Amino acid sequence: MQLEHSFSVDAPIETVWAALIEPERVAGCMPGATLTEVDGDKFTGQIKVKIGPVALVYKGVGTFIEKDEDAHRAVIEGSAKESRGQGTAKATVSMSLKDEGGTTTGSVVTDLAITGKPAQFGRGMLSDVGGKIIDQFASCLSKKLGDAEPAGQAETSPATGATATPDTSKPLVVEQPPEEAEALDLMAYAGGSVLKRVAPIVGAIVLGAIVFVVVRRLRG
Repeated sequence: MQLEHSFSVDAPIETVWAALIEPERVAGCMPGATLTEVDGDKFTGQIKVKIGPVALVYKGVGTFIEKDEDAHRAVIEGSAKESRGQGTAKATVSMSLKDEGGTTTGSVVTDLAITGKPAQFGRGMLSDVGGKIIDQFASCLSKKLGDAEPAGQAETSPATGATATPDTSKPLVVEQPPEEAEALDLMAYAGGSVLKRVAPIVGAIVLGAIVFVVVRRLRG
C-alpha cells in the first residue's frame, strides 16, 4: 500500500535536511523507536508497537539509497521483523523538502508492505495513524532544531583548542538511553478511527444482550 503525508518544521531547509540524513539526530523524535547503530548510509534499530494488550517489537535495518542535496530529496529502504516471528514490515520511504521562507515543509511517500497483527488496521487507519505520528515527529524536530547549535559546526577540544574531526571509518554504536523508547500505542493514535469501526459491533453486541435478557424474562 502507498501512504502519503506532509509535515512542517519551523527551521531553515538546510538545517532540517542536515538532521534528516543523520538518523542519530532524529531517532529520538520517532515514537517507539530506538536507534542502535549507524554505519555510513545504513542504520539499525528497533521499534516497539502496542496494539491493545499486545506488545510487539520490530527489529530491522534501514538504508539511504538516495541523497540529493540539491533537490533536498532522500529515499530510504527499510525492513523489519517482529522479534517473535509474528509479522514483517518492508517500506520504501521518499522524503522531499521545500523552503517556505524560514520554515520547511516536507512530503513523505511510503510504499509499505506489512504482515501480522498491524495489517488488520487496513490502509485508511494506517494512513490516519501515520499522519499523527509524523505530526508528532515534526513537532519534536522543530523543538530539537530550535534548541540546537547550527548544523555542521565542528566541535572544539576544551583541552587543546583544536578542532575535532569525527571518525567516520567505524560504525557509530549509539549509546542506549537510560530507558528504551516507550511503545508506540497504535490504538491510542488511531483514536476516533478505531471507535468508528468498532461502534457498530459494540452496538450489535449490546442490542443482542438486551434482547437475550428480555427473552429470558418473558420465558420466566
